[in-house]
Amino acid sequence: MTAARRADRTVYLRSHPLLFALLAATRHRPVLRLGRTVLVHHPDAYREVLTRVPLDRTAERTTGGTAARLTGGSLLFDQQGAEHRAARRELTTLLGPAGVAALRPVWERVLDRHLGGLDRPVDLVPAVRELAGATAAALTGSDAPPVRLALAAERAAAATARAHLPALLPRPGGARRARTAADRLSGLLPDPRDAMLAVAAVNTTLAALPRAVAWCARERLWDLARDDAPALAAELLRRTAASPVLPRAAAADATVLGHRVRRGDRLLLVARHAAEAQHDTPAHPHATLAPFGLGPHTCPGAALARAQLATLLSTLAPHRPHALRTSAHPGSALPSYRTCVIGPPRPR
Repeated sequence: MTAARRADRTVYLRSHPLLFALLAATRHRPVLRLGRTVLVHHPDAYREVLTRVPLDRTAERTTGGTAARLTGGSLLFDQQGAEHRAARRELTTLLGPAGVAALRPVWERVLDRHLGGLDRPVDLVPAVRELAGATAAALTGSDAPPVRLALAAERAAAATARAHLPALLPRPGGARRARTAADRLSGLLPDPRDAMLAVAAVNTTLAALPRAVAWCARERLWDLARDDAPALAAELLRRTAASPVLPRAAAADATVLGHRVRRGDRLLLVARHAAEAQHDTPAHPHATLAPFGLGPHTCPGAALARAQLATLLSTLAPHRPHALRTSAHPGSALPSYRTCVIGPPRPR
């Protein structure tokens, strides 16, 4: 196991240790039923669920259902039927090539201010937090300070993670704290229905970019970053799998790789294993796409995430920084760093 892979693995183990211990222990079972919960590991099973199995977007302990209950209304991606399709079309347009190009100056200004000449150690996490908050503000029309918006989205995600990830035992008052955090985030947005968009944009970015840069620095991949940053960005997003588990629920009976799935079953789709993040060379052609879902359930923000990471890698490549210090964030909703200090190598 490489140093980069070992270091990144600790981020998973610190964020949700019980959950990822369970997933590691069962990873060789393509589909595994535990009561009414079905673990989906294999890339083909993952693809079948996301392309063939009807999913209930408002079910208890799913991402959309949990968010909708906390905010008390309809949210992006928790709608059904035509409403859901219309919302996805609107966001796909907003985050299409033209939309990403329009957003690019937003994150480039943040990177220029934080990274500069990179002649000294820099903690990448605050820079990415501001980048994520500025992007979320532009997408939602919020006039809140970017860092304040990002912190609110982080806290809302962390407070609600317990409701749909079976990683830790619930704590007294958890539901109240989650609702308070969701209310604070909604109060920063012109339309509270955009809360899910802000949560996804901020937390995925914070989970993905610092970890990908640390991996690149540890493996000394800066020549690849200089020559083809978009390709390297896609590969690093596969290896780090920022959203490693997708909690869903079956809306109808189905069969997945010969295994019966019943209506109402809770599905834990292990995107990390579907992406074959544990392998240097994936065997399945859709592995690179798997961290962002597949088919009709592909994340509309995938292109944005790849573009932001490619820009960050291109910015850093001339400086060839080392990963000087990283620490995992045990309280984050997604496996993330609390600090990720990069810069010139320490003198010997």
